[in-house]
Amino acid sequence: MRIANPILSVPGAMKALLDLSEAAARTGLDGDYVELICLRVSIMNGCGMCIDYHTKLLRQANVADEKVYAVAGWRDVPYYSDAEKAGFALAEQITHVHVSDDVWNEAAKHYSEEELAGLVIAIGAINLWNRMNVATQQKVA
Repeated sequence: MRIANPILSVPGAMKALLDLSEAAARTGLDGDYVELICLRVSIMNGCGMCIDYHTKLLRQANVADEKVYAVAGWRDVPYYSDAEKAGFALAEQITHVHVSDDVWNEAAKHYSEEELAGLVIAIGAINLWNRMNVATQQKVA
């Protein structure tokens, strides 16, 4: 670990990020699906701390094992709906900081404007968590 976790070290930072995530949750998105999105983005970013955390949350929520374990290969398995696949594609492109019109339009077919906004916020928030944890080399306890 390089420094203490910034989210815990800077007064108000934890509350701000939790408030952001709670705002995204109020858009009507399925909470278990948002956790799957967080897991996928965390895998992409190599954040072991968040991979561990979101996997445990998904297991506690009794999300089907195949949905949890196959999230990195979501394109090639039959476990996800078209809406979930559209959200995964959007999450991947937001994480890579380039969202094509095709991916955006496909997601927009499955989610309301409010849900899309919530999805974008949730994806942005998990990317922030991942980047802070990876940058400071936070470890799973």
